[in-house]
Amino acid sequence: MNPETKKVYNLIGIATKSRNLVSGEFSTEKAVKEHRASLVIVAEDSSDNTKKMFTNMCTYYKVPIYFFGEKDKLGHAMGKEIRASLAVLDKGLADAIEKQLKMMQ
Repeated sequence: MNPETKKVYNLIGIATKSRNLVSGEFSTEKAVKEHRASLVIVAEDSSDNTKKMFTNMCTYYKVPIYFFGEKDKLGHAMGKEIRASLAVLDKGLADAIEKQLKMMQ
C-alpha cells in the first residue's frame, strides 16, 4: 500500500473517531441531501448502480465524489464491516482526504 493510500485510510479513521463521517448507502445519501456532506467516497468494487446513483446525486448537490479502495478496506478503516459508501461531514478533513486522493490520480 502506497503512503497516499495509507494516509487516506488514516484520515477516514480520524473522521470516524471524531464523528465527522457517516457510512452506508442510506446515511451517505441522507448527508448529501441535507447538505452536510463535504466529500463522498464510493468503493471501487461497488456495483455500477451504486456508483451511478452517487455520481448523479453528488453532481446534482455539487459534492465532490471519489471512487477509492475496496469495500472491506473502507469498512476496516472505520472499524466496521464492509462499507461501499461514506460521506465526510467536516470540511477540513474532507479537504485533507481530497488532497491525498488528487495526488494519487
